[in-house]
Formats: sequence, C-alpha cells, structure tokens
Amino acid sequence: MNPIAGILLIALGSIGAASFYVPFKKVKDWAWESYWIAQGVAAWLIAPWLFALIFVPHGELIPIIRESPSSAKLMAMVFGILWGFGGLTFGLSMRYLGVALGQSIALGLCAAFGTIIPAVVAGQNLFSSRAGILTIAGVAITVAGIAIIGYAGALKSKNLTEEEKKAAIKEFALKKGILIAIFSGIMSACFNFGYEAGKPIENVALAHGTNPLFQKNPTLIFILLGGFITNLLYCGYLNIRNKTYRDYLGVSSGVLLNNIAFTFLAGFLWFLQFHFFGMGSSKLPEGMAVFGWSILMALNIAISNIWGILLREWKGVSKKTIIVLIIGILVLILSTFVVKLS
Repeated sequence: MNPIAGILLIALGSIGAASFYVPFKKVKDWAWESYWIAQGVAAWLIAPWLFALIFVPHGELIPIIRESPSSAKLMAMVFGILWGFGGLTFGLSMRYLGVALGQSIALGLCAAFGTIIPAVVAGQNLFSSRAGILTIAGVAITVAGIAIIGYAGALKSKNLTEEEKKAAIKEFALKKGILIAIFSGIMSACFNFGYEAGKPIENVALAHGTNPLFQKNPTLIFILLGGFITNLLYCGYLNIRNKTYRDYLGVSSGVLLNNIAFTFLAGFLWFLQFHFFGMGSSKLPEGMAVFGWSILMALNIAISNIWGILLREWKGVSKKTIIVLIIGILVLILSTFVVKLS
C-alpha cells in the first residue's frame, strides 16, 4: 500500500473531471440536452468498455461479466440509475452556477454522503478507531471548505449586476442553481454505493488475473450503464419537447464533427476520474480507503475552482470575494491530507 501514490493517482483523475465541462465551450449550435447526452455516449458507454478491454487481461472481460453474481450486477446498475439523477442535475448545476460554484456545492455534498454512508451501512463504527475519527474529521473539513466557497458564491452574487452575471455565465440563476446542486450532491453519492455493491464483480476480476489497479473497471460498465439510461430518458424527452433532436443532423458537417470531437473529449475527460480513482483507491490502506471518495471530490472542487478563475467566472468581483474563494480551495486541499494522518 502506498497512500501518497494513491492520492496522486486520484488527483490525476480529478484534473480530468474538473476540466470536463471546459470543452463544451467549443460546442456550436447545440442545445444543452444535445451536447450533454453526446458526451454521455463517450463517458458512460464507450469509455467503460474501452478501458476495461484495455486493462483487463485479454479475453477475460466477457467471462468476468458472465461469472459475476447477477445481484451485484443488478445493484451496481440500480445505484447507477440513481446516480444518473445526480449526474444529470450536476450538469444543470454548472449550467446555472458555472463550473466553480456548481461543482463546489454538488461535489461537497457528494463527498460527505458518499464517504460516510457506505461505512455506516457496512456496520463500521467510525468513532471506535483513530482512522475512523480522522475520516470524519476529513469529511468535516471538506464540508467546511464547501461552506466557505458557497459564501464566496453569495458574495459574488451581491457584487455583480445581473448583466455582469450573465456575461460570466449565460444562464446564471443562484437560487435555482443551489437547489439543483444540493439534490445533485445527495444523489451523486449513489455512485460510491454502486462501487460497494460491485465488490463481488471486483473479486471475480481479481480471480481472472486482473491487476488490482484496474479491478474496478468491470464494475464501472454496470454503474455507468445505469447512469446513461437516466440521462438518455431525460435528454431524449427534452430533445422531443424542445424539438432539439434536429441539432444532430441540422448543422453543417464541419459543425457536427466539431461538436462530436469536443463532446467526446469532455466525456473521456470525465471518465478519467473513475479510472484513476479505481487505481488510486487500490493503493490506499483499508483504514483510508473509505476516505478515497472524499479525496476525489475535494480535489475535483479545488481544480474546478481554479478553472472558474481561468474562465473569468469570477471577473468583476471584489478582492474580498477572491480571498474567501482561495481560502475555501485551500481548506479543501487540506482535507485531502488529513487522511494521511490515519
């Protein structure tokens, strides 16, 4: 076990996850629902199979899937469907709040629920050991960081006129965005529950000679298929209601290729967080593994806020607001190192 290597691997995935919304800025003439489900095809259908085929021993993926317990596959997919509601509203939270604030609130709650609940359901008494207490402390620090960044968002809302808000984020809507982000954070925690449900699939993968670094890849196929179903139904409904199904064939071939390229880039960047999370969590000692999810979410938030600054989402705000934002980012980064103490 190598905790530092584990955290660094998770951080690599965080860079992809926090950056995935950026390529959408290059998508032209498509409605949100059109480019969201297009990236979903790459992130939730193509990438899980592609990475599993590459990193699972040759010829073993289908036998692993065939031999895995049906109950594990079903529950991983069910939690994926529930996570799909979180993933769907996660996209909406960034639509209304921007990359920085949207990810901060949603992922902060996702970190707290996704870290604590699986341990409680498994019957672990987190207060009975030093590692458990430090895990709770780390989650508490994460939530504190979220609160600070949320305060920065409130200051931003006060600082800017409606015109300035719209210039930074086209559809900025603070109250609607915060409510959506809260719902997203709670439902997104189901992804980690899907990992827990998929443990028997991991065991079969290991029995077939899969490197422990990549043992979670087969489970991702089922979790993400569930998430894809949820998003496909909602985006398909919007495509029909808004008549945006014309987006896919109603643009020039140049625009179509451009949009496919950037939505697929977004999708693969998004997927990297869970590929590297699987690798990183395999390096964490058992007492620290429960906190791996919180590490991923905290790093996602910190990096997404750096993107928010680079994308000028905080343009025009006061110096005080930027200082509060930076303090929040630093607190989140600190939370990832508390785990090392355990």
